[in-house]
Amino acid sequence: MDARVVDVTIGGETMKRDLWDKVRAERPLIHNITNIVVANFSANGLLAIGAAPVMASAVEEVAEMASVSDALVLNIGTLDAMTERTMIRAGQAANQAGRPIVFDPVGVGATSFRRDVAEAILQHVGVTVIRGNAGEIATLIDLDATARGVDAGEARDDLNQIARAAAQRYNCVVAVTGETDVVSDGDVTIEIKGGTAVMARTTGTGCLLSAVVGAFLAVEGDVVAATATALAGYARCGELATVLADGPGDFPVHFLNELGKMTAVELPSDRIEVVS
Repeated sequence: MDARVVDVTIGGETMKRDLWDKVRAERPLIHNITNIVVANFSANGLLAIGAAPVMASAVEEVAEMASVSDALVLNIGTLDAMTERTMIRAGQAANQAGRPIVFDPVGVGATSFRRDVAEAILQHVGVTVIRGNAGEIATLIDLDATARGVDAGEARDDLNQIARAAAQRYNCVVAVTGETDVVSDGDVTIEIKGGTAVMARTTGTGCLLSAVVGAFLAVEGDVVAATATALAGYARCGELATVLADGPGDFPVHFLNELGKMTAVELPSDRIEVVS
């Protein structure tokens, strides 16, 4: 790692750069109900940062698993008729146990089924963080967006406004990720610049990011700082991996290696800005 380590002030608090080490030391158990395309990559990514993944999705056991895990990640990338029931059951169990929940509304604007499932989850489960791209978050708050597939979506409104509006509607922290990431609790809004275009051409990087955020929430109660710290370090790992990779084929290998080596947020101070 290079030596460009900076402290960043977020809402009067210093960004908790030591969370990368804290996750590795505490090894939180992260329960993922996620899509079949990314399950292996998400599990390996969580292992790389030092967390312990469990990928339980049977409706008969998810409530019990959610209650004994340290965080729950709900990802609607591949849906079927049982998904809504399964995720709501797990989410309500996590709520009762006081566990943080990350909701990833993958491709929510693509079909009415996805929108219905997402709305049901958000109605019946109190989520801690919603993490998605601009089009996905815009769809959740009924703004104009286009969606061409589960990973696609573009919103035509200001990202900061979208993040703030979604955070206020759902009473949680919202992370809108893309060329510039935006994290907002409806009051404090943070922009994080970084990452690489190769990440957008690699299946599962966004889904893994949601799982990484879950791991950070498991060890840190400051939701905004935990989410921003996870996003900043994740972006930096993408940059470091891009330098080493020949292309999208071997990028995931280098990216997982960088996740395993990350110990602090290593972004120049001008990459992270509190905008409100």
